[in-house]
Amino acid sequence: MFGQIFRTFANCMKIPELRSRIIFTLLVLGVARLIALTPIPGLNGAALNEHFEKDASSGGGALGIYSLFTGGALERCAVGSLGIMPYISATIVLQLLTAVLPGLAKLAREEGGRAKIIAYGRYLTVLLCIGQGLALAVSWKNPQQAFNYNGLDQIVLIENSWIYITQTVVVLTAGTLLIMWLGEQISERGVGNGVSLVITIGILARLPIAATAFWNMFFPAGGGDGKNWVHLVLLLGLLVVVVAGVILVTQGQRKIPVQHAQRAVGRKVFAGGTSFMPLKVNYAGVMPVIFASAILMFPALLFGRIATWASNSSFQQVFGFLGRVLSNQHWFYLVAESLMIIFFSYFWVATQFNEIQIADDLKKSGGYVPGIRPGQATSDFLHRCMSRLTLAGAVFLAILAAVPWLLNKSLGVDFNVASFFGGTSLLITVGVILDTMRTMESYLLLRQYDGFLGGKGGKGRVLK
Repeated sequence: MFGQIFRTFANCMKIPELRSRIIFTLLVLGVARLIALTPIPGLNGAALNEHFEKDASSGGGALGIYSLFTGGALERCAVGSLGIMPYISATIVLQLLTAVLPGLAKLAREEGGRAKIIAYGRYLTVLLCIGQGLALAVSWKNPQQAFNYNGLDQIVLIENSWIYITQTVVVLTAGTLLIMWLGEQISERGVGNGVSLVITIGILARLPIAATAFWNMFFPAGGGDGKNWVHLVLLLGLLVVVVAGVILVTQGQRKIPVQHAQRAVGRKVFAGGTSFMPLKVNYAGVMPVIFASAILMFPALLFGRIATWASNSSFQQVFGFLGRVLSNQHWFYLVAESLMIIFFSYFWVATQFNEIQIADDLKKSGGYVPGIRPGQATSDFLHRCMSRLTLAGAVFLAILAAVPWLLNKSLGVDFNVASFFGGTSLLITVGVILDTMRTMESYLLLRQYDGFLGGKGGKGRVLK
């Protein structure tokens, strides 16, 4: 199988258009990594990075989750410290408003309306960058209170506070907008979804840290007793099962049979035939997990800061309790994340899958589902099928998101390692890789080459 995959990649480089797209994608992703590694002038990121590494091994906290989406830029005080999250947050807000406000819903259905909504998302991204950049600049100015790291060295090296804050907010906003633009360039001129690939490359950048932590679990640096071989076999087996499950659910679909009646167009008569309509089990993909993680990472930080700044002891206790409950160290966070994943799975399907439009298109083209009357009955049938499939996919996503938390809390597995056994990291990585491979495979099949898993020998073939 691996030989087939290598031969397929070799075939990819034989197609000029696909080769140029792959090279362009790799170069742009390299620029995105440079943005995540280039420090902001006047900031000492090395001191903060050391404390982040200690905190990440015990669970990471909300800042650790945010750092995951920035590709490690946050703890380095890099230009891309805000990452792509402001753009994702703006997308979430506009998706919610489109479902609630009739004006935006009508605009989305009009010709050119989607482009206007994308423009609104960019404007909202700038506003969120300014707000989040200001909050992050203040946090770096007072790291002991903001990050709860005692003994943390001074991060800011610029004496004038106004110059520091203005410079930092401008640089952070420019960094996020540049990353957003790079993602759009990949989607247009490269291979795959640009924003998802930028997030994925940031996650994969943590693989060396996770591999080192995994090695130290069984072969400690100090020569102490590590975990036994039974744990190693169980962890590797769990990794194989989880990855296989993600692939099966991501690729899984229900094929709805569609019968096309014979029809005449002018003097030509088109014969009827049978096809199928694929309904994906995980129609929303990685979006529910990203949405849930993006929303839940902020309340714990906000309540924790309020508890720190409050002078009244009652406020300190109340907001401190809320901050602890909503942090990813508490079991309530797991419950809230699971419920939000299920909610956003149904929300994404409700906004993106239009069963009424599909039923109307089938009726106009002379197609119908065997045993189901065309029109409203077909729409109701598709709605029932999609609701059941969405429930199965949403429950799987919720279980997958819980695996790293359970490994970290129940078995004491380092969080850097546990994050690759499920949750946001694994789901985004596997989903984006499969989507990118599917895009590349479409070019191969168009040029009469076998796909990644097709045929024997990997040689070109004539399609029938």
